[in-house]
Amino acid sequence: MIIMGITLAELTNDLKGTFILSVGAFMLAMVLTPIYTYLAYKYKFWKKQRTTSTTGEKLTVFNKLHAKKFKRNIPTMAGVIFVVSITLITFFFNRNRGQTWLPLAALAGGAFVGLLDDIINVRGHGEGVAGLRSSLKFAMIAVIGLVLGWFFYVKLGATAVHIPFMGDLVLGWLMVPLFAFAVIATGNAVNISDGLDGLAGGLAAIAFGSFGIIAMLQSQLLLSGFCFTVVGALLSYLWFNIYPARFMMGDVGSFAIGASLGVVAMLTNTLFLLPIIGIVFVAEAGSSLIQIFSKKVFKRKIFISAPFHHHLEATGWPETKITMRFWVVGYIAAFIGVLLALAGGNI
Repeated sequence: MIIMGITLAELTNDLKGTFILSVGAFMLAMVLTPIYTYLAYKYKFWKKQRTTSTTGEKLTVFNKLHAKKFKRNIPTMAGVIFVVSITLITFFFNRNRGQTWLPLAALAGGAFVGLLDDIINVRGHGEGVAGLRSSLKFAMIAVIGLVLGWFFYVKLGATAVHIPFMGDLVLGWLMVPLFAFAVIATGNAVNISDGLDGLAGGLAAIAFGSFGIIAMLQSQLLLSGFCFTVVGALLSYLWFNIYPARFMMGDVGSFAIGASLGVVAMLTNTLFLLPIIGIVFVAEAGSSLIQIFSKKVFKRKIFISAPFHHHLEATGWPETKITMRFWVVGYIAAFIGVLLALAGGNI
């Protein structure tokens, strides 16, 4: 029996390898979790509450909604658990120049930027934005995106982006800034979405799972293995992060998986499907941008609080209800994205 040009025996063998990588990442993350937890509580990795937004206003609604959560002293920087797990599993068992170097480098680069932000937050006094300035984080992620984009264009020879149902659009060197844009946009979108217990981790696991399926159908088996390595590590994290969260991934986790997700979309040549598969990330980031624009230009807010999940909280939605429904939307979007990849010529 042949499925998408792959025999059933080959597919079964590929699935076994992918499953082993995913389970390995899950188990390693489980082993690392008690170590992190011990250090987090010993050295008090408490996330400091922000007092002002990026536009300078007091975060009255946000602070009111999350006052009880911050009183619990929930550790942050737990993203280091799955970053280390993914890195070790990929480096020792799934390292490949053409398929896994770039997403692994993006993971490490995003984690570095996020770790700096988290350390400043933990060691600070919780005043202002409580971390690196947004402009500095943007610049650092941009540099990472441009460097990786150069490698993608020069070393891997990528010169065109696929538009579903239309074909390839040759961009030449413009692939470099496009690649950087994917890294910046996705990294920030995942970071913005990380505001409720289990939300960003669950959505990221869904997105990586869908891209893992696409990569497998494209016969990019090592890239598929990387995606499911991320899924396995994130599932371990979610075991402790679902409501009420035992710890938070922090920027070290959100920037890492966000930047890596953007790279995976470029490697599978499905950049135009990324906004569909990651529709919740798009909505979350979009709501924040709309809010900032409206406050700067019209001096008024569109949402009670941004991003959108905070707006829903402010209207009375329970945190768990928001997370579960966003996950449902994420699953539907991922399913549609895979179907479009099949029908649109990406596979």
